[in-house]
Amino acid sequence: METFLFTSESVNEGHPDKLCDPDSKVACETCTKTNMVMVFGEITTKANEKVIKPVIPAKYIDDTTIFHLNPSGRFVIGGPHGDAGLTGRKIIIDTYGGWGAHGGGAFSGKDPTKVDRSGAYIVRQAAKSVVASGLARRCIVQVSYAIGVPEPLSVFVDTYKTGKIPDKDILALIKEKFDFRPGMIAINLDLMRGGNSRYLKTAAYGHFGRDDPDFTWETVKILKPNA
Repeated sequence: METFLFTSESVNEGHPDKLCDPDSKVACETCTKTNMVMVFGEITTKANEKVIKPVIPAKYIDDTTIFHLNPSGRFVIGGPHGDAGLTGRKIIIDTYGGWGAHGGGAFSGKDPTKVDRSGAYIVRQAAKSVVASGLARRCIVQVSYAIGVPEPLSVFVDTYKTGKIPDKDILALIKEKFDFRPGMIAINLDLMRGGNSRYLKTAAYGHFGRDDPDFTWETVKILKPNA
């Protein structure tokens, strides 16, 4: 799986994430996929020389290496001011009830600028379009992002061996026909229309499989393989 993404977060003893210790300031989150390692958390650009290079073997770093070090800048605004309504509940029942894989992000309380919501909607449309176009009987599409970086870090497709064409060709077709940048997702799916009241409908009976014009991510695009 060339686009498999693995994430891991580590904090030092007493970090506020763990024990609410205001004197502890260090957290380091790493995201790893084929040919890419990213470092997040409360890390500054100084981490390049003092943290990254001493840890990652030199053979894995060359002139093409890209370091994403807190690309959105200082992370100092949290709680209701930063992410209002992040309940973290009902993420499975809101989607596929355990039938399909799901990330750790909840939908409730988040506007379309949060990829936990908009990202899930666009991959729903992409996967549904693959099946509706007859390219596979079953399909999962996964996407991953770094905060502050518009383009997704990876897009992954698996048709569970039901694809009529190779998964890599379906992936290429999806990347060609769908724009995974959060701002463009909101525009293309018209997610800002109606404001927050529009999403009251999603509070019950799930976000997917609904025949409702407000659920724009349920519309499909007919995908045709390039000749």
